[in-house]
Amino acid sequence: MRLLGGRGRGEQQLWEEGLRLLREGKPETLEEAVERHPYLAEYLEKLDRKPRYYPKLDLAAGVEEPNVLYPLGMGIFVHVESGSEMGRYNLIEPPAPSREILDAVETEIARMVASMKRIEIPEDPEGRERVLVNLFNRIKGRVKIPPGEEEYALYHFLREKIRHGFLDGFLEDPWLEDISVPGAGNVFVYHKLFGSLISNVVVSKEEIDKLLKSIAERYGKVLSYTHPILDIHLPDGSRFNIVFGEDISLKGSNFTIRKFSKEPISVAHLCRFGTISEELAAYMWILLDIGVSCFFCGETASGKTTSLNAFLGLVRSDMKIVSIEETPEVNIFHKNWVREVTRMHTGSNVTMFDLLKAALRQRPDYIIVGEIRGEEGRIAFQAIETGHPVISTMHAGNLGQLFQRLTSDPINVPKSHIDGLNLTIFQARMERGTKLVRRVTSVMEIIGYDAEEGQLNYLPVFLYDADADHLRFLGSSYLMETKVLPFRGWGRERLPELYEEMRRRAEIIRCLRERYPSYLDVWRTVIAVERFGVDPVYERAVEGEPPWIVEG
Repeated sequence: MRLLGGRGRGEQQLWEEGLRLLREGKPETLEEAVERHPYLAEYLEKLDRKPRYYPKLDLAAGVEEPNVLYPLGMGIFVHVESGSEMGRYNLIEPPAPSREILDAVETEIARMVASMKRIEIPEDPEGRERVLVNLFNRIKGRVKIPPGEEEYALYHFLREKIRHGFLDGFLEDPWLEDISVPGAGNVFVYHKLFGSLISNVVVSKEEIDKLLKSIAERYGKVLSYTHPILDIHLPDGSRFNIVFGEDISLKGSNFTIRKFSKEPISVAHLCRFGTISEELAAYMWILLDIGVSCFFCGETASGKTTSLNAFLGLVRSDMKIVSIEETPEVNIFHKNWVREVTRMHTGSNVTMFDLLKAALRQRPDYIIVGEIRGEEGRIAFQAIETGHPVISTMHAGNLGQLFQRLTSDPINVPKSHIDGLNLTIFQARMERGTKLVRRVTSVMEIIGYDAEEGQLNYLPVFLYDADADHLRFLGSSYLMETKVLPFRGWGRERLPELYEEMRRRAEIIRCLRERYPSYLDVWRTVIAVERFGVDPVYERAVEGEPPWIVEG
């Protein structure tokens, strides 16, 4: 007998038939969506004001008063609308069959498995899904499922058994940054376009506890009243933080999921959003080529890690990178990338401090530290002083706060060592009209620490103009003159040539922003500049052609 986890012709056909709803393309028009999904039509009929349908959202598009509907695939739709206190996020899923039907499906599948001589359950999620879909298709004639609702039953059966229950629809939405449940009640989300929203999904304490225990067991974790706090990394890289039990969470167990994008946001995307300017991207592109140490700073949710990921896409492709994190959020395309995470819950503890010390022996071109909060900061500055560029994030709203945090407990970097850090990029989340946006507010080059005056000398290179909503280059760079020119063996007479190169790189980024903003396209362009130089890539960009396609 063929294993149900295999790819035999019969099993493959059953799998494809069963997953038509789950794998079909997204409807291009509202008419098509309504025709294919009657439950969507029922939802829309109850609305006083019909939403505008977007088969594909655009992060750069501005929507002042949201009333939009968009598909996620698998028969799931999202309707975002404005509200009195906060906007609403309405999740529209295939209707759930009765509990009796789902229990009957589970019973019949259990009987079939018990009657089989041999069955293998694959480890990968797709393999497990294939097995359950094949089994479902074999037994669905034995269960009284209303005509036309077999796909709904399959969707909810898979959601319960191998996925993440009522969280599935939220996890499918690439536009969400955070999903949170503060206790029994509504699920809340943070949307990349529309900010904080309250969803139409309401859950009880019992539902939350049942789901959290199931997920913890699935990922091999212990969750109980004696072990109530847990971090789980989902397969897509999202971070799932759980606080379990009413004794420490008075509204009942709570959790937050920090979602992880499948493809990183690029510098071209950041330019589209208005977070940075093309000039800043070009400036960083030049500096990252020579090895500089840089901290991305700002308050919580200001976009530090997103910017760190985006700018790492400008680092030369042949460089060796070691990343050290507590939660894996760095996502880059470099082949020579050593990715390390701390271990705090099983076996002997391995801290950021331990991993950073080990990284110094690995001869990296760049060390990436997810976030500096404690004693690992001292090791990071030792790494900088021994010639290892370090890029990291820190919670600090301005240079004064950063200096104070670095030189105070628990980090305690000597003040005279701070000038090893080359530059700092400060970000903030702010309101523009009715939208919350992220903006780089300043870029500061560190010149040195003046022991006599007891202060840090620095040069502002970029400053945010709030009236124009634009990040302005102030016209000169200490690092370009003292780091880049000597690295290239150029005299000061060639400084205008360097600034002209920065202008040309900015034009390349502008072309990518307008036509080819994906991380992959930016990455290809960086490689093309490595191989052929700036000028031929610039000429392609000016013509509006894919800048990475250059004939050698």
